[in-house]
Amino acid sequence: MEVKRIVAAYWSATGNTDKTVNTIADALAAALAVPLERRSFTRPAERETDLVFAPGDLVVFGMPTYAGKLPNKMLPFVREHVQGNGALAAAVVTFGNRSFDNALAELCAVLEADGLHTLAGGAFACRHAFTDALADGRPNWEDRRKMEDFAHGIAEKAKNLTELPAPVSVPGDPDAPYYVPKGTDGLPAKFLKAKPQTDLSRCTGCGACARLCPMGAIDPANVAEVPGTCIKCQCCVRKCTKHAKYFDDPAFLSHVAMLEQNFTEPKEDEAFL
Repeated sequence: MEVKRIVAAYWSATGNTDKTVNTIADALAAALAVPLERRSFTRPAERETDLVFAPGDLVVFGMPTYAGKLPNKMLPFVREHVQGNGALAAAVVTFGNRSFDNALAELCAVLEADGLHTLAGGAFACRHAFTDALADGRPNWEDRRKMEDFAHGIAEKAKNLTELPAPVSVPGDPDAPYYVPKGTDGLPAKFLKAKPQTDLSRCTGCGACARLCPMGAIDPANVAEVPGTCIKCQCCVRKCTKHAKYFDDPAFLSHVAMLEQNFTEPKEDEAFL
């Protein structure tokens, strides 16, 4: 089968999934000597049009792991607005050094249902969105080497295909429930209603947080107000150059502390071909 184009398609609130997917896609395009197109669907405006692929495309499709699965607020877009049309796909998830649990299995299942044919899957550890204590500095150069090795493996598999591949086998259950976040007391930490706070002594009113919010949840006229749905992605916290955004919800902070106590041991990247 001839691959005519590589497409990097991704949702990346804080940038690590972007880095991961594009590292793999760059190496794939070079290995197969074909053009590369990048398609982010992170911001609301980027989700106003469908993601439409074609036979001859090889799509590196990436999303982060949220509570052991894919971000639930993004699933409707992926399920309803991605048209595979028989393209090949490499499913990629990132995870914050705890576990990718069932996220990769879920992504593979969703892509197959969208009409893509998964020939590879990978899970890559990245700095946790909530804290620098988990996987700080990742993806690093060793992760990048593994991403490029993964890309070369995909390229070789694609070159040798004579017919559409069977779905790639990856661990996990796409129908499993979400992981229940816990606090330091071992009990479920309930912070669904938590929203970012604003340190007005630091905030300059630049509006970057509102422009970059993947949910469009922050009021651009008053960035201290969050009238929309916040998914705790930490985009506003990570992207604010003045460090004016923060979370102070006790349950959220307890969950972060629990992660820092139990999941600092570096996790390995995993690839499936």
